[in-house]
Amino acid sequence: MCLGIPMQVESCQAQLAQCHYRGELQTVDLSLVGPVAAGDWLLVFSDAAREILAPQQARDILEALEALEAVMNGHYDPAHYLVELNQREPQLPPHLQAQFDQQRTLE
Repeated sequence: MCLGIPMQVESCQAQLAQCHYRGELQTVDLSLVGPVAAGDWLLVFSDAAREILAPQQARDILEALEALEAVMNGHYDPAHYLVELNQREPQLPPHLQAQFDQQRTLE
């Protein structure tokens, strides 16, 4: 399985960018996304950018990756990670909600 990692561009030259991830610079291939600017966020798989991200998308993915790492290390605290998900009820997709409602009326 390959995970996409959000990285922020520091500098670009031709089809390569220097990007930040966890305090380190990594060289990222831009062939699949085209020109980017310093400060842009990229979703990177195996040293190749696959998508340009909005800053909020990058933050959301980084937060989810932090939560996953916490789970893997036995330190997950729902009050700290993915808080906005913990403060709302899960929602069924409309087609499943209709089936659920129909089943409840038959009972």
